Amino acid sequence: MSKQHNVWVSRPLFPEVLAHLARYVDVQAEADERKHSAAELREKLADVDGAIVGLGDRIDEEVIAGNQRLRVVANLAVGYNNLDVPALTAAGILATNTPDVLNETTADYAWALLLAAARRVSSSERWLRAGNWRGGMRFDDWLGLDVYGKTLGILGMGRIGQAIARRAHGFGMPVLYHNRSRLPAAIEHDCRATWVEKAELLQRADHLMLVLPYNAQNHHAIGVAELVLMKPTAVLVNIARGGIVDDAALAIALREGRLGAAGLDVFEGEPAVHPALRELDNAVLSPHIASASADTRRAMAQLAADNLLAALGHGPDAGRPPSLLNPEARGRA
Repeated sequence: MSKQHNVWVSRPLFPEVLAHLARYVDVQAEADERKHSAAELREKLADVDGAIVGLGDRIDEEVIAGNQRLRVVANLAVGYNNLDVPALTAAGILATNTPDVLNETTADYAWALLLAAARRVSSSERWLRAGNWRGGMRFDDWLGLDVYGKTLGILGMGRIGQAIARRAHGFGMPVLYHNRSRLPAAIEHDCRATWVEKAELLQRADHLMLVLPYNAQNHHAIGVAELVLMKPTAVLVNIARGGIVDDAALAIALREGRLGAAGLDVFEGEPAVHPALRELDNAVLSPHIASASADTRRAMAQLAADNLLAALGHGPDAGRPPSLLNPEARGRA
């Protein structure tokens, strides 16, 4: 029997999550991972009540123009710079994301990138796999940068930043952070973290992790001027969003030895990666996988499904999407 609501899922999803959705709504799910054009998105959304989309799907005013049916767009990510939230709100379309369920996994991965970049894991592995060890190794080959006891800087101290900070205690690291707003004293105490101005953070941090949301104000938050302030032995880790770092300027700083190393999971214009970064041995690169553990990705998909169903009036949270971004949206009957 056909159900009351139709839903489109823009990318392959776990079968158990699709089965959960299908208990309540008719589901059209894409079988292949691909980028959709604005015209394709407009066509796909025209005849559905709700959609689950990924960061590669730009849902803006052009895409939803004239759409009289769509009621909810559930983003399959914690970030939502692919959603034009004001346009969705003006159209009465609810928007949701998937926060919190990926905090710990993403924090783990930030540390993986820091350690890999500081200790030259990727480049030494490539050297080993190429058979170079047979030729012997000097005592001073593959010297990396220490992590234990060094000062950790965190730019952007939200939930993921706080999870990163809590892990620093095990490495004996003092933690400095910068936010536009200082955290409550209780959270600072729990994280053993000290607020400083941004310039001081850049100057004092031995290793800097970026956990900022992407928006116009944060575009190139780390650029030429900021890189000049950092220690030449520092490691920069970006698990936030591409565009927060000026990748071209970062590549030059790494190549010229003005920065020790970088661990990057996100890039400007991804999936494209600045060619200069790909050539550097002191840059560890990964394809936006900081949240990619099996448990976490399932939890993200389930939360996106729960958000969508609740917005359409189904399930235990009917009418109350767990992570609604625009409660002021007027909605549609």
